[in-house]
Amino acid sequence: MKALNKVKIKWSPKFAYALGLIATDGNLSTDGRHLDFTSKDKEQLKNFKNCLGINVKIGYKVSGFTKKMISHIQFGDINFYRFLLQIGFTPAKTKTIASLKIPRKYFFDFLRGHLDGDGTFYSYWDPRWKSSFMFYTVFVSASEKHIKWLQEKIHKLLKIKGHITKDSRKTTYQLKYAKSESKKLLRKIYYSSKVICLYRKYFKIKKALQIENR
Repeated sequence: MKALNKVKIKWSPKFAYALGLIATDGNLSTDGRHLDFTSKDKEQLKNFKNCLGINVKIGYKVSGFTKKMISHIQFGDINFYRFLLQIGFTPAKTKTIASLKIPRKYFFDFLRGHLDGDGTFYSYWDPRWKSSFMFYTVFVSASEKHIKWLQEKIHKLLKIKGHITKDSRKTTYQLKYAKSESKKLLRKIYYSSKVICLYRKYFKIKKALQIENR
């Protein structure tokens, strides 16, 4: 009997994007079969299903962090699970994830998924200087090894360094890129207006870049 909802393991921009989402908001069960992807954003969940070609219902569970109901997707696929282990994912990966084997051709698709998962982008007018518009692109992980791997990989490909800090609660690491480096990075992440992404975040970034280019 053919397994239902089986993921086709073939590298593509969409496949790499989904792995970026798994790296941030996904979870591999310790049973060696099931995967869980959690997001409060329905668009994110639909994009995830689309990228992996799976047809599963969106369910709800109690968040271990906020104790509120949150939407998620859960499915079982032994082959896909084993593939994820082979490229560097680990069960209960929050603090154990490190480097991942992502083909260079699809790295920025993976990075876009990572940004749409736990990353953030913010902009502001700096009052210290007249007409000074600033913005930052930020990647987040509870794993120091993973965030350092991201920094090294991005530096190797784009020759930009960014800087790593810890959040105010000292629970996560943040890899930040200021305006000049962000512009180089975002051109690679959003190399086409048609790439799959979380639209509200893309719109926010696009708006900031339009202000910068006036």
